[in-house]
Amino acid sequence: MKEITRKLNGEIDRLTNKTFKFDERVKEGWFSAVYFLKTKEIVKENLEDNHVTMQFFQKNDAVLCGTDEVIALIHKFADNPEELEIYSLKDGDKISPFETVMTISGPYQNFGYLEGIIDGIFARRTSVATNVYNVVKAARTSGKQKPIIFMGDRDDHYTQQAGDGYASFIGGSTAQATHAMNEWWGKEGMGTMPHALIQMFKGDVVAATKAYHQQFPEDELMALVDYNNDVISDSLKVAREFGDDLKAVRVDTSRSMVDKYFLRNQHLMGTFDPRGVNPELIFALRRTLDKEGFDHVKIVVSGGFTEDRIKMFEELKVPVDMYGVGGSLLKIDIGFTGDNVLLNGKPEAKEGRRYHPNPRLEKVPYHPQTIEDYNE
Repeated sequence: MKEITRKLNGEIDRLTNKTFKFDERVKEGWFSAVYFLKTKEIVKENLEDNHVTMQFFQKNDAVLCGTDEVIALIHKFADNPEELEIYSLKDGDKISPFETVMTISGPYQNFGYLEGIIDGIFARRTSVATNVYNVVKAARTSGKQKPIIFMGDRDDHYTQQAGDGYASFIGGSTAQATHAMNEWWGKEGMGTMPHALIQMFKGDVVAATKAYHQQFPEDELMALVDYNNDVISDSLKVAREFGDDLKAVRVDTSRSMVDKYFLRNQHLMGTFDPRGVNPELIFALRRTLDKEGFDHVKIVVSGGFTEDRIKMFEELKVPVDMYGVGGSLLKIDIGFTGDNVLLNGKPEAKEGRRYHPNPRLEKVPYHPQTIEDYNE
């Protein structure tokens, strides 16, 4: 498998301090564990002439994300950052258990208090990137990649959207739901209509879709068709109304609901779980659209999709053209550890830990102009 290729603006290789809206209280130690702050003071008072190497690793096969953010953090908040030596992998690199992803060398008191913050950045960004990567891989069958839309805006605090959206991009998602999710890599959010729009038109899917089309005529027209829990009937209504202008329908049926198609055709029941967006519903929707001559209309599904659920749909060859995925991508299940492993050039680490040099690491140059850009 090739490494994920980063496609950022112009000639930018790494994101810099200018991208990240860091809280200035980082410098004050506001976000650092108190024992790191106390250690900083003890070392300054008693062991100021020291040189340590801190290395970072985790314990999974994963897609690394957060390196640019960590480097920018160090360049912004470490004391004398130009004197530190940083070696790092890049965002998007595939990493192995216990592989060193970054080393930082220099006087402990100049950067050590950032250890916990660095671990946290790596943990969140790498977890999201890896989750997305696994979902994207699940939606890749027979050499064809089905698009994944990251719809995680309602599943976490809004302040996390920019970083989560970037990590999702690194993991391979096709589009993100909000503008904030695209902020770090220069795109715009993607989306069509929520159930609220159809509600405002008293459940009339055609009227709501018509209003959307009139307001945003340049958008590819996608209708949300599960509001009335009658996916096939409402899909046919909008398809007949808009013909070739209708590019897709999105099915977002609640996992607690059984679509009216099955209630009208109860002889189909009994051999599968009829709730939510299930394979039989999508097969029936595809057959009906094709029979009526709307084979150009794509089917987008959302609502509780996970890596395993997508794998199941793909194994059954369910005719889905695009997946919308949210909360399952935000599970933080990859933890990072920072260890001091060298002291004044000699091995010195807690029992069970040792220096693990990694030939894949690249030296990170210090660019003072990034600090100037940040402060403009």
